[in-house]
Amino acid sequence: MKRTWWKESVVYQVYWRSFKDTTGNGYGDLQGVLEKLDYIKDLGVDIIWLNPIYESPDKDNGYDISDYRKVMDKAGDMQTWETLLEEIHRKGMKLIMDLVVNHTSDQHPWFLESRSSLDNPKRDWYIWQDPKEDGQPPSNWQSYFTPSTWTYDEQTKQYYFHSFAVEQPDLNWKNPEVRHAIYDMMRFWLDKGIDGFRMDVINLLAKIDGFPDVDEPEDRRYLGNNPGIHDYLQEMHREVLQHYDVMTVGEIPFVTPEDGVKYVGEDRNELDTLFHFEVADDMPTWDMLRFKDIQKKWYEGLKGCGWNSQFLNNHDHTRQVTRYGNDGEYRVESAKLLGTMVHTLPGMPYIYQGEEIGMTGVRFDSINDYQDIMMKNKYHEEVNRGRNPNEVLEALIPLSRDNSRTPMQWNDTENAGFTTGKPWMNINPNYKKINVEQAQNDPNSVYYYYKTLIALRKKHDVMVYGDYKDWSEDDPNVYAYTRSRHGVTWLIVLNHSDELCEYQLPSELQKPRSLILGNYAKEAECEDGERLTLRPHEARIYNILLHS
Repeated sequence: MKRTWWKESVVYQVYWRSFKDTTGNGYGDLQGVLEKLDYIKDLGVDIIWLNPIYESPDKDNGYDISDYRKVMDKAGDMQTWETLLEEIHRKGMKLIMDLVVNHTSDQHPWFLESRSSLDNPKRDWYIWQDPKEDGQPPSNWQSYFTPSTWTYDEQTKQYYFHSFAVEQPDLNWKNPEVRHAIYDMMRFWLDKGIDGFRMDVINLLAKIDGFPDVDEPEDRRYLGNNPGIHDYLQEMHREVLQHYDVMTVGEIPFVTPEDGVKYVGEDRNELDTLFHFEVADDMPTWDMLRFKDIQKKWYEGLKGCGWNSQFLNNHDHTRQVTRYGNDGEYRVESAKLLGTMVHTLPGMPYIYQGEEIGMTGVRFDSINDYQDIMMKNKYHEEVNRGRNPNEVLEALIPLSRDNSRTPMQWNDTENAGFTTGKPWMNINPNYKKINVEQAQNDPNSVYYYYKTLIALRKKHDVMVYGDYKDWSEDDPNVYAYTRSRHGVTWLIVLNHSDELCEYQLPSELQKPRSLILGNYAKEAECEDGERLTLRPHEARIYNILLHS
């Protein structure tokens, strides 16, 4: 498998509206990202992924775009964005942007034209269908954010299709005019010098012909991976991507390794890497045996032909130390362990802002304190069915997207140093104890541990290109695996539990070893050659001399 700059990179995701506000209006902005670039650079990352900054009514935090070539006022302006790109490059980093082309805002001029009349030239730029004979929607499909993918338009007496909110109509990718308008927009940003795209729900572009009713509408797999998707992506690569030295990562729900290799196989000319969601979407709480199985399947499925991405949280998923770790007594150790795992498993590691200081999820007492359109829609839908509001809220809190969207915690001053105004979303109350300033003053903090992990990855090829083997498949608490390359073997041992655990080393690993990194401030007592005793949420990386 060939070496590339992006395989060797670490990505830092900036959810800018929660990163740093410089105007006092309560929203983070591009100027705030600019002012904190040295912080990101000092961490050691290579690539910044910036969430959507395009013109938008902001119904879904920028994922409802009304103008692909303008910067929304909340974020700043094009001049500030261009300065940001220039500074990112000057500091030796790269920038990838969100590409949101499954849908637009209902305020996009294309859709305003499309819905204006049945014979408008842009009518076929979106998906319109007649009602069933009884007036019902064309099919029983469910969207992510609403009970139906269809919304009736009184003026033209047809339904339009939306995979997400009513305000986010899907584009009709069957129409070549749509595709080429998108390709032209991609060139606009690439010609400005960006270094690639994170492609939002990119596998949803192709729809099933005829939109037939399905037996289980709540299982939304029919929304993605449909016939024609690979034709679209290969055309996108041929028309646009092959002409630039950039990286692409596709957000691809409902995908298995067998399908995944079709998107990222190096002979396919589609995408470079992908986010699958067998963990983040399909594993609501930690399940060690399931996680190991997922890692093994994806490693074997992509080995030698495609590249994976590793992440446990982002702007759509609860912070990893709260969801998959222990954010109480062992918050620091647990955050370090999860970071160790993400940075040593096969694939590109992604850091979501605040993860590097061990920021936690949050729980608010009222639905009014939440901003997440998906959560709010679901709450009102369930309450309108007669369910107890408190029970509904309690059920929705653990996986609310707002768990990861609370503002960045810079210091222990008012509003965590994020804004001088009223923050667009409440700050996590624990910011007095968990913040960047505190982390940078503590040599044993999560922050410095992440810096060490990233530095190790830059120095040692084995973390990037090494073969992977799980030695602990049946152990529900301990995860022990090796990465091996060119005679170098590293053993990673993780005790993902609140208890002391012993791990019996396989005979092949009972060799002399040296500790490269551990997540406890004080090293463990001297171990024998056959057994390791691991403290709660302890992580260790060893260099093993297998042939000694």
